[in-house]
Amino acid sequence: MSYRHIEVSPLAGALGAEIGGVDVSRPLSPEVRGEVLDALHEHLVIFFRDQELDCAQHHAFASNFGPPIPHPFTKGLDEWPETIEIIRSPGEPYNWDSKFHSDLMFLEEPPMGASLYALEIPPYGGDTVFVNMYLAYETLSEGLKNALGGLQGINESGAPANYSTPGAMAGKNGEPMAASHPVVRTHPVTGRKSLFVSPGFTRRFEDMTDEESRPLIDFLCEHALRPEFTCRFRWSPRAIAVWDNRVSLHRAVPDFFGEVDKHRRVMHRVTIGGDRPV
Repeated sequence: MSYRHIEVSPLAGALGAEIGGVDVSRPLSPEVRGEVLDALHEHLVIFFRDQELDCAQHHAFASNFGPPIPHPFTKGLDEWPETIEIIRSPGEPYNWDSKFHSDLMFLEEPPMGASLYALEIPPYGGDTVFVNMYLAYETLSEGLKNALGGLQGINESGAPANYSTPGAMAGKNGEPMAASHPVVRTHPVTGRKSLFVSPGFTRRFEDMTDEESRPLIDFLCEHALRPEFTCRFRWSPRAIAVWDNRVSLHRAVPDFFGEVDKHRRVMHRVTIGGDRPV
């Protein structure tokens, strides 16, 4: 795909591209917005470096991709409830998103994507890895693709308390949530099929027990996480990432040990509303 109004530099063969020539703190022209959306659909996750954003500008930028929505279990900022602050402090053992996942798969309408903005970054560690779930599906055998065609995955949130940390990220009162979604979903824009399972949320298949489901779920997740399907992004201050949550997984690499390095990692995330997978 050719681009006239933005610069697109792929990061890996599987997915990921850095976008240049765009100041995302300003409203995007229709031409630039169209090419940014095209780049997201082509590369699944896009990155912009050296962007100066306040909360209002971040919210406005994320709105180019869809309506921002609040997180069900983590409180947002007072004036911007759709923006959550993800903090890992020195000495804190818990890494908020250390398992590969597609965000909020336990919602009936999981997010279309998210926009993550780096405020404080350790001098090393804390990268984010992304996975191309188109490739995870397309490289399966035809027999397994046929077997997966009618399966629904049960995706569970786990305990709401897992989405907050004392003194840093405030939680919301709520009950655990679950939703059933196709294991193979079709992207509403590209029409391509992808796997829609994750180690973080998919517990079993509909009408099957955990024990019956686990071997196949484990195989699919292990297959999806092959290195050649991934892209690893090293953060820098004021970098911003936008990913297509429908066709990718991600995780923060748990190699940042704040208790040793005495550094914090602070990110602002705006979650972007989606629709029911089909």
